[in-house]
Amino acid sequence: MTSLKNDIFIKALFKQPVPRTPVWMMRQAGRYLPEYRKIREQAGSFLALCTNPELACEVTLQPLRRFSFDAAILFSDILTIPDAMGLGLYFTEGEGPKFKNPIKNAADIAALPIPDPYVDLRYVTDAVSLIRKNLQGAVPLIGFSGSPWTLATYMVEGGSSKSFQKIKSLMYNEPRLMHQLLDKLAQSVASYLNAQIEAGAQAVMLFDTWGGMLSGEDYAMFSLAYAKQVRQLLKTEHNGQKIPTILFTKGGGLWLETMADAGYDALGLDWQTNIGAARARVGEKVALQGNLDPVSLYAQPAIIKEKVQAILHSYGQGSGHIFNLGHGILPDVNPDHVKAMVDAVHELSPVYHS
Repeated sequence: MTSLKNDIFIKALFKQPVPRTPVWMMRQAGRYLPEYRKIREQAGSFLALCTNPELACEVTLQPLRRFSFDAAILFSDILTIPDAMGLGLYFTEGEGPKFKNPIKNAADIAALPIPDPYVDLRYVTDAVSLIRKNLQGAVPLIGFSGSPWTLATYMVEGGSSKSFQKIKSLMYNEPRLMHQLLDKLAQSVASYLNAQIEAGAQAVMLFDTWGGMLSGEDYAMFSLAYAKQVRQLLKTEHNGQKIPTILFTKGGGLWLETMADAGYDALGLDWQTNIGAARARVGEKVALQGNLDPVSLYAQPAIIKEKVQAILHSYGQGSGHIFNLGHGILPDVNPDHVKAMVDAVHELSPVYHS
């Protein structure tokens, strides 16, 4: 199907037979690795690291040298699009991302450009091309973006939030403006992901980090509707290869049935959703990715192995499962515990594919 030396991640996304369950990890390139911290120091800042294609390539490849992951994921940040729109992204130590120019009114929304990914986000497409070249077909490369709703939350709140008061006030009081913002973001996200595909990404993932903060009705209208729009605008094939797509909504376990109808090939699950029950609910519509509790990686390796076994057993026989965490790895996890997780998947999963 592909020229990849290891294509079980791609096959599992399409629910094709595989010899074992593929495994990768959200935020697998990051702060838990000492070699990452060294490169981060060399770059001078997180944003400088993200915008340097050579360093972003190096950081993407680092975890593959340590662990037998079945996919690489582009090292970048979900807030590259708002930054390219002129909002002025910066990071404050201990407080996360912030914007110098957050969205405050209708005029701000009207003035937002739809970025040209080959100009305004060229550092990302250059990084994708460089990573793909350096991978030499070993494993597939995943591209990604934040979802329109998740990007909008940061753009209106001006950074992270606990209450989401500003974005929800806009949503409730000015729904027309909210839809205008989300439509621009859906167009921008689709353009950005398509550019990543053209540059070499072999699968793409939409991270809807804050969709779970909404009510069911609001999720359908303001988050899922725009995830569907993105999917409709995505390339489904490039250079003769089908491009699989993954939708991950943190806190989205209540809405799996409607998410499964959004057109994506796979759904990411957080750790609060039972994967066996999720499989029964979505049937054969989509593959499932997940969903080990990231905090379980602080446990001893023997316990990690037990947790891996429980998830594999819950999913059951057959393809369509990509093993992952239920969210990103935490920064002070011992890398040896990551190896214990990967080794456990390799050892325990073949029996589910016999």
